[in-house]
Amino acid sequence: MVMKASVEDDDSGWELSIPEKMEKSNTSWVDITQDFEEACRGELKMSHLSHFSKLFGLFEAMSAIEMMDPKMDAGMIGNQVNRKVLNFEQAIKDGTIKIKDLTLPELIGIMDTCFCCLITWLEGHSLAQTVFTCLYIHNPDFIEDPAMKAFALGILKICDIAREKVNKAAVFEEEDFQSMTYGFKMANSVTDLRVTGMLKDVEDDMQRRVKSTRSRQGEERDPEVELEHQQCLAVFSRVKFTRVLLTVLIAFTKKETSAVAEAQKLMIQAADLLSAIHNSLHHGIQAQNDTTKGDHPIMMGFEPLVNQRLLPPTFPRYAKIIKREEMVNYFARLIDRIKTVCEVVNLTNLHCILDFFCEFSEQSPCVLSRSLLQTTFLVDNKKVFGTHLMQDMVKDALRSFVSPPVLSPKCCLYNNHQAKDCIDSFVTHCVRPFCSLIQIHGHNRARQRDKLGHILEEFATLQDEAEKVDAALHTMLLKQEPQRQHLACLGTWVLYHNLRIMIQYLLSGFELELYSMHEYYYIYWYLSEFLYAWLMSTLSRADGSQMAEERIMEEQQKGRSSKKTKKKKKVRPLSREITMSQAYQNMCAGMFKTMVAFDMDGKVRKPKFELDSEQVRYEHRFAPFNSVMTPPPVHYLQFKEMSDLNKYSPPPQSPELYVAASKHFQQAKMILENVPNPDHEVNRILKVAKPNFVVMKLLAGGHKKESKVPPEFDFSAHKYFPVVKLV
Repeated sequence: MVMKASVEDDDSGWELSIPEKMEKSNTSWVDITQDFEEACRGELKMSHLSHFSKLFGLFEAMSAIEMMDPKMDAGMIGNQVNRKVLNFEQAIKDGTIKIKDLTLPELIGIMDTCFCCLITWLEGHSLAQTVFTCLYIHNPDFIEDPAMKAFALGILKICDIAREKVNKAAVFEEEDFQSMTYGFKMANSVTDLRVTGMLKDVEDDMQRRVKSTRSRQGEERDPEVELEHQQCLAVFSRVKFTRVLLTVLIAFTKKETSAVAEAQKLMIQAADLLSAIHNSLHHGIQAQNDTTKGDHPIMMGFEPLVNQRLLPPTFPRYAKIIKREEMVNYFARLIDRIKTVCEVVNLTNLHCILDFFCEFSEQSPCVLSRSLLQTTFLVDNKKVFGTHLMQDMVKDALRSFVSPPVLSPKCCLYNNHQAKDCIDSFVTHCVRPFCSLIQIHGHNRARQRDKLGHILEEFATLQDEAEKVDAALHTMLLKQEPQRQHLACLGTWVLYHNLRIMIQYLLSGFELELYSMHEYYYIYWYLSEFLYAWLMSTLSRADGSQMAEERIMEEQQKGRSSKKTKKKKKVRPLSREITMSQAYQNMCAGMFKTMVAFDMDGKVRKPKFELDSEQVRYEHRFAPFNSVMTPPPVHYLQFKEMSDLNKYSPPPQSPELYVAASKHFQQAKMILENVPNPDHEVNRILKVAKPNFVVMKLLAGGHKKESKVPPEFDFSAHKYFPVVKLV
């Protein structure tokens, strides 16, 4: 063992052996191997370190076991290949890497592999095992080829801005993204403008070469010139794509909403370049197959093991870099997602924004697009889209949903200081939970569910406050305008969001495949008989409040104007949501009765409970709802009592339940078929309701009555409601 006498860090040449380092460096080195071994043998007893040192715990003990073990320490993998692992400087000296006069196929191959590494990093691998396996990225200053240098700087800038955006949005977990840069320089010495300028210069140069090699009418085509033309076009497309992608990310760092429109235009340009990139993939050089022990095919300019010792002592494994064909498809999907992100700035209503975030999240987007959506919604100055106060958005949402008198300019409470203080205080308290709710929709689907369970506590507190503020405002209003009421206005609005969170929490369990078949019946029961029933009641109450407020406004208008106005039939703002809730409730009720009937026919396999029971599982599934007071949680014994079929005389048998289930599916089908301008969600539910209606009719008629084979539940048409298939 050799120790450096100086305390300064020396990062240069860490790949060299100890004797080589000692010769190269001017530092004074001391060999402590013998002294260290003697001290360990003489003074250290068994478990001495763990007993007497606070700095040596279980983590350090496990690290000591894993370190330098070839099976446990990723840093030791370099010793298992029969070639020398070189860093960028060493590769230049050794002549194994070109820094100038790169051929067009070499540029195409290196650029494509870099794109693949960039995507693999965005999908959750470390920079050290993806982007920084490209030696050119380590130090672009050494590169003399203008195209390669500009491209390397462009990739570094893209990584740096993407990392900053993801860190700022804070909607990633360890399985989504690794932001660690391992001490690499991210081209911070060069400005973004300079890098885009360098890329544009290369782009212009390539465009000139493309034009000069273009075929002219009536002239015989030289195959070599044609090949050069295709290769120049390929490099041009890749350099332009890099510049456009970088410019888009720079646009998202600006606070002005106009920058989003600029990004939208640039994304159209980027999409147009993808076909040229895809059609020219074959022009790039390919990785050279190396059959040496424990090695993988290696591209010129890439060294998969160069950063191996920067990794923590974990199981040695390569990051699986995606293929070039997949790279183009990934970029196409990323561009579509970023285009969708740009659309959020056109929304003004908080409820519409929440729905937008939910729908965007359903696509399971990548961490970069999720982060861009978050940072676009709430900019650095904590204003929505950089211009609107969140408090104003909350007030607008209240007006559009429940029309509380306190927010109506025609109401006496509107200019009442005491009432104003009450509503302003409540709205301020709403900001944090709603911002958190929107941020939750930026996380991956699995983490979302967990976080939705926790945020219910905040909304339960908000619900309590809403009811108190409603009561105070109602008392004030009765004194001045006895014909008006302020009962359950704010409370109805918060309850609506509470119910939406609870419903989303339960339904996401189907998407994540958390429930066993024998659990389906009580999940669907809770949704149909309880949550959707409460939701429809809440929506009807909100609709009633709106109508009452509209009537008062109309009467006030009549008093001022003697002219008779023709009444137009207004479309109720909440009518579509009420309709969809009815359809969902019928789908859940149909599934509940289907599952009970299957259980009666012995077609549901139940586990032999040893360490738990159905009650334990039930209570675990609904545990987050215990923090909510309204609606009150339904405990297991209550559920068993409410869903007990023996209370009917006579108790229904399975054929009757199949008939009842078929009626629910038919009702859902009829409701959805009458929805004007049906969207994808309506069509998806119809794809489940129609076949399930037919299957229930067959079962009610005794089809496969004697079979004890469990049915299949196909969630491919809809992630919450399966198509029931008889086997």
